[in-house]
Amino acid sequence: MEENIFQQRIDLSGLNRAVFEIRNEIGRVIVGQHKMVDLLLIGLLCDGHILIEGVPGVAKTLTAKLVAKIIDVDFSRLQFTPDLMPSDVVGTSVFNPKEGDFRFKSGPIFSNIVLIDEINRAPAKTQAALFEVMEERQVTVDGYTHVMRMPFIVLATQNPIEQEGTYRLPEAQLDRFLFKIEVKYPTLAEEVNILLAQQGKTQGQMLQDVRKILSPSDIQHFRDQIQSVIIEPKLIEFIARIVNETRNNPALYLGASPRASLAILKSAKANAAVKGRDFVTPEDIVEMAPHVLRHRIILTAEKEMEGITADDLIDNILKAIEVPR
Repeated sequence: MEENIFQQRIDLSGLNRAVFEIRNEIGRVIVGQHKMVDLLLIGLLCDGHILIEGVPGVAKTLTAKLVAKIIDVDFSRLQFTPDLMPSDVVGTSVFNPKEGDFRFKSGPIFSNIVLIDEINRAPAKTQAALFEVMEERQVTVDGYTHVMRMPFIVLATQNPIEQEGTYRLPEAQLDRFLFKIEVKYPTLAEEVNILLAQQGKTQGQMLQDVRKILSPSDIQHFRDQIQSVIIEPKLIEFIARIVNETRNNPALYLGASPRASLAILKSAKANAAVKGRDFVTPEDIVEMAPHVLRHRIILTAEKEMEGITADDLIDNILKAIEVPR
């Protein structure tokens, strides 16, 4: 937690205590990956869905399971495959011969935290089943609308290397994810600690020891507090300038939408609150912008051939815009 020399206008002690306990609880199982854990917490506090990308074996799925276990809510997991149908995700109407009518049988998407493993393995038709539920927190089947219970968060994983048998996520779906977290390999020291920690326990035993820390009412209370975090008008303009630059950059084929501006605003507020501040600084915006923007922009073919990545371009944009003080 950052040292705060100003008088707090919002009591964030409960939030900061919960974040400290969650980090410690996850740290008992996961070694390293601190940035991924912090971004998952910020996404939870912002009511945002998260896409986690990384090679197999870097604890993407395990971390998502841990986040679900520390919250006293329902959890479900879907393994996306090429033969998965939309009804396998959202559910379907089943005929009841006793009553002579159809009853809706809900699918695994009807949970509070939904982990979708390898989301790019399912075809476009199945991916499209997530459009409504991710944006509006509801599912419409046979003309009837079924509202999800709050909180509702989708955590999805994908492998950036293996592309055989995968289906690229459409831009409309990518835009519904608050963050795209890129998970890296652990350092040598972290890998040694992983081996030491897990040599005497199975993964199942480690997960059993995790205790629940947050309730749905706690999450809603913290979300309300984050809404009250103060941000100066000049910082709001700073966010708008960053996103606007993605639309006018000649190196980009597709820029970010206003949804990206709102995502940076919300996540910057949450980042400030997690660090113990009730006000946003330019550093909060610069820290959150790459995770919000990297999956929302498309580089031109020429820039991709030059080996330039989305993160490189975002870094150039952030450096080119004057930071307000």
